[in-house]
Amino acid sequence: MKKTNLAVAAAVTGLLAVGATTLTTTPAQAAEKEKCYGVVKAGKNDCATATSSCAGTSTKDAQKDAFVVVPKGLCDRLVGGSGTAS
Repeated sequence: MKKTNLAVAAAVTGLLAVGATTLTTTPAQAAEKEKCYGVVKAGKNDCATATSSCAGTSTKDAQKDAFVVVPKGLCDRLVGGSGTAS
């Protein structure tokens, strides 16, 4: 194998390893998140709502059944934020 090919292969392998570690979350990190309803801008929701079938399909700002995942404790400090869908 040529030295340039070896260097490129090593660089790509390193980038894949770094990318894989940033995408994984531990259970402790997942537990530090919560759903926050009523604060999402139109089209920025994280998951399905009662009136739409998938993420990014909320139709209006502050839609009461659309949520975004935020760090635990932040939702209570946001105006209009609620831990439950209305």
